[in-house]
Amino acid sequence: MNHQTEVTMRSTTRLRQMLRQPELVVAPGVYDAITARLAQQAGCSAVYMTGAGVSASLGYPDYGLLTMSEMVERAAVIARSVSIPLISDADTGYGNELNVTRTVREFEARGVAAIHIEDQVTPKRCGHLEGKELISREEFVSKIKAAAAARQDRDFIIIARSDARAVNGLEDAVARVNAALEAGADVAFVESPTTAEEVAAIPRLVKGDCLLNIVQGGKTPAFDLGQAQAMGYRIAIVPVALLLPVLQAGDAALADMLRKRVVVDAPANISVREIFRRFGADEWDTVRKQFGG
Repeated sequence: MNHQTEVTMRSTTRLRQMLRQPELVVAPGVYDAITARLAQQAGCSAVYMTGAGVSASLGYPDYGLLTMSEMVERAAVIARSVSIPLISDADTGYGNELNVTRTVREFEARGVAAIHIEDQVTPKRCGHLEGKELISREEFVSKIKAAAAARQDRDFIIIARSDARAVNGLEDAVARVNAALEAGADVAFVESPTTAEEVAAIPRLVKGDCLLNIVQGGKTPAFDLGQAQAMGYRIAIVPVALLLPVLQAGDAALADMLRKRVVVDAPANISVREIFRRFGADEWDTVRKQFGG
């Protein structure tokens, strides 16, 4: 693939091609332009907009408190800030089949490559918390059919997420995502399996590509990415990959500042200029020179 083709290819098409390659697609969780740029500059091939992270960035827990418009607005910021495919949390689709139809259209119009839609009732809860409630399998399938029909770009990826493992057990969760794949979903996402045996069984039981959600501190056992690939998973998302270290580093820096009453200087390789450069200063300087501002 030449550079020009890579630059001009839609992110949806690029992600679909990545799913056909043997390498696992690893998408760390991002929630704003800063974390998205960090992920791309580190060499990530895709990013995942975590609903939990976006909720936290707006001062809320992951209790389904954000609206579709708030999530779409943040997805637009992230999509324009990076040139790698963006996979986004789209919660329950924010309502019935009509709402799901609009949700797909809005995310697709913002340059998002894929979204996942789940089978919880509204408002949903984080998949690794207790107290989740489900819609019926039939209603979930209906939403997935509406989502698949709503896309204008045939390469836009619909990921069907089921939270049934924590409510009805693994068998029902697998049956739900298999029904969703038959209804037009492209990837299956069984949320919060609780044992290594369940994690390994899911790609064998599901009749299509599978996504593994690696939540540090969550219900699912931790796996290294090589193991996930060997099990047959095609995508691994790591929602708190950046949120967790940001919280830890922030707590430590603020504690030092308050205890020692000093502000630690920046590392030698991080100047003010370098900070701005990582967010596009060189490009904007070129515009300034070109037009004499």
